[in-house]
Amino acid sequence: MASAEETTVAQAIEGVRSRMEQASARSSNKEPVTLVAVSKTKPVEALQEAYDAGQRVFGENYVQEMVDKAPVLPKDIKWHFIGHLQSNKVKTVVDNVPNLTMVETVDSVKLADKLNNAWELAGREVPLSIMVQVNTSGEESKYGVEPAAVVPLVSHIATSCPMLKLAGLMTIGMQDYTSRPENFILLGQCREEAAKALGVPPASLQLSMGMSGDFEQAVEMGSTNIRVGSTIFGARDYSKKLPTAGPPQKYTQGIHVGTPNTCGTREVHGQSNLYDWTADSSESAHQQPLIGPIKVPPVEEGVAQQYNIDDCSTCAMNSSTAYMTAVHAP
Repeated sequence: MASAEETTVAQAIEGVRSRMEQASARSSNKEPVTLVAVSKTKPVEALQEAYDAGQRVFGENYVQEMVDKAPVLPKDIKWHFIGHLQSNKVKTVVDNVPNLTMVETVDSVKLADKLNNAWELAGREVPLSIMVQVNTSGEESKYGVEPAAVVPLVSHIATSCPMLKLAGLMTIGMQDYTSRPENFILLGQCREEAAKALGVPPASLQLSMGMSGDFEQAVEMGSTNIRVGSTIFGARDYSKKLPTAGPPQKYTQGIHVGTPNTCGTREVHGQSNLYDWTADSSESAHQQPLIGPIKVPPVEEGVAQQYNIDDCSTCAMNSSTAYMTAVHAP
C-alpha cells in the first residue's frame, strides 16, 4: 500500500474511507463512523485539500495550532480537540474557535467545570460536545481517567455541567500508537457502565478509538469515531516548530522525577529506549520547581515530537507553553 507521502491528500482520504467501509462491513456495529482527520503540524494548504475532498471533521492536538488554523479555513469545519487540554488554555480555545465542535479529552472534574464555565461565558447557546478520555492501557505515560473513575466523572458532567453534552468515551493506543483488543473491549465495558449510570442506551454514547495504525480493528470492534493523521497527511514535520535548549541530554522515556529544574532541561526516568530530550519555553528558560509529575506521552522512534507541559508554575502562570522535544538517540 502506498504511503501518504506517495499519494495526494485526497487519494489518502479516499483510501481511508474505503478501509473504514470494509471494516464496518465486518463489524456487528452498524452505527455510522466519523473520520477525524488529525492535522497536527500540517499546513493549512493540506487541510484545504482534505476539505476539498469532502472532509469536514478535523482534529488538533495543540490549542495554538487550532487557534491559528481555524480562522483561515472554511467555517463549516467541525473541529475536535484531541490533545491534552491544559486548564489555563480552555478560554483561549473556546473564545477563538467558533466552530469548536468537540473536546475528546476531558479527564477531570476540574477540566469539565472549566469548559462548562468558559462555554457559558462565551455566550454559546448549544452545549459543547465532549468525550471522557479513559486510560485503558494502564500506562503511566497516558492521560485519561482510570476505568473505575468513569462513572463518577460522567455523572458529574450530567448533573453539574449543563453547557456540556457527553458524546461518549475516548482512548489512546499503546506505546506504538496501536491498541490491543482488550483496550477496545475495556472502553466498551466502560461505556456500558456509564450508560447504565446515566440511564441511557449504550449506543447513544460514541466510542472514539483507533488511529492510523489500528483504526480498522477499532471499527470492527465498535468504534464510531477514528482519529487518523499520518495515513492521510504523511509523516509529521516538527522541524519548524521545535525549540532547542542547548545540547540534548539522554534520558529514558517515562515520568518526571519531580525535582526542581529548569524549563531548558527536564529530568525524566522510566523504561523503554534511550532518547535525547531537549526543552524550552516559548519565552525564556527559567528556574522553577515543578508541580507534580509530568506525564510523557509515548515517543515514535526516530521522530521528533513536541508536548505541551503545564507543570511548570511560571509557564502556567504566564499562559505560555513549554515544549519537550523527544528525538531518538542513535
